[in-house]
Amino acid sequence: MDAVRSQEAAVPNPPAYRLDESVGHLLRRAHQRHASLFQDRGAVGGLTSTQFATLLKLSELGQATQNALGRAVALDPATIQGVVARLRDRGLVEVGRDPLDRRTVVLSLAPAGEAVLAEAIGQGRRANEQLLAPLSADERRMLVRLLRRLLD
Repeated sequence: MDAVRSQEAAVPNPPAYRLDESVGHLLRRAHQRHASLFQDRGAVGGLTSTQFATLLKLSELGQATQNALGRAVALDPATIQGVVARLRDRGLVEVGRDPLDRRTVVLSLAPAGEAVLAEAIGQGRRANEQLLAPLSADERRMLVRLLRRLLD
């Protein structure tokens, strides 16, 4: 009888919350897979995914203050400051002054940043394509719509 109780105690009760059904866990794993696919051929220009997102958004905006760029990429002020500093130090981002308010610092892509970004965009597209390969075109559009909805 004691041996039976001992075996029962060793078998845990199944959890009421399953990790493999957790949205947060699945999103994290999907993000990890995408990052791995993006880095598969080596980091383009040594870019991290955050640096890539920052350069891409800055390209879309043309010019931006560091604060506005951070908000556009959904990074807190301390993080965007470090990202911009590393991109600036590598000559990928240029720092200038706003002609209307000389106290305001504005950022723009340097020519080297444009070149690195052009190559990284291709790699980003390939990573997206590989990650989404199991989904139909309609499912891909739906996934993007649902993710945007969750973030609104």
